[in-house]
Amino acid sequence: MAIFQYEVFAKVVACQTFNQAAQALHVTPSAISHSINQFETELGFPLFIRRRTGVELTSDGQAIYPLVQAILNMEAQLKQVAANIQGLNAGSIRIGAFSSVCINWLPPVIQAFRQQFPSIEISIIQGTFTQIEQMVRQGRVDLGFSTLPVDDDLIVEPLLADPIRCVTPTSFVPANRESVTLNDIGSRHFILQQIDYDGDTKKALDRYDVTTSSISYSIDDQSILSMVESDLGLGILPELALQKLTGRVHIYPFDQPFYRTICMISNKVQVKTPSTRLMIETIRHHLAEVYDQRYLGNAPRD
Repeated sequence: MAIFQYEVFAKVVACQTFNQAAQALHVTPSAISHSINQFETELGFPLFIRRRTGVELTSDGQAIYPLVQAILNMEAQLKQVAANIQGLNAGSIRIGAFSSVCINWLPPVIQAFRQQFPSIEISIIQGTFTQIEQMVRQGRVDLGFSTLPVDDDLIVEPLLADPIRCVTPTSFVPANRESVTLNDIGSRHFILQQIDYDGDTKKALDRYDVTTSSISYSIDDQSILSMVESDLGLGILPELALQKLTGRVHIYPFDQPFYRTICMISNKVQVKTPSTRLMIETIRHHLAEVYDQRYLGNAPRD
């Protein structure tokens, strides 16, 4: 079986249509169809369920997808090692990250990385914590950012304890004027993202006896601030997520500190790739410089 078949298979999985996969690989749709048909014949079972709107993996296709992705990753790693031996510093790096990391950390990291390694291609995929962990596990990205806890089958490096804050309308002032307490919250309504309620945010809400009937959900962090600004409720967001958001709101700590621990994750194959190792070092040095003693990772501090 040729590498091209694996590339076609993985691209069809990603694009979910033969036409989009053909455009991405710069070939004709008939070439995609022929490659998939030949692959299915060689394997002895169908890989995709064909529908008018696109395709989806069969259960057998789902079983072989991680193996195909691993082969493609090993092929890319081989090319990168060969390029490094020749002194070309070529290669690519795929990063999975959630929104506040994409906004606050990755722009200066990528800028610093490209100054040193301009020939290495960088792509970013944004997703939820669960999506990123799955992409790292499958090898669809080389490196990801998530929050603890993370399953033991991945390589996990804690980076930062990110404080969780209470976002309030400007008319709201805690009784002690410094931190939000149980008495301050009372029966007030909270607005948060759906995905956050399963994580560290839930610990804070449970501590202050906030029930699910007192919670409504918003699409993103900025819309939470807009709703809080309009006095529709209180928000609860990590400090990193608040850095570049705008709104006429107040931000207070809770009287009991809560944190989410942001971590960097990779799998045991992809972490050996030269471009991945270079990106990891760039991330470590940037965060050590920005956060100093708050940084939890492995980079040396001055």
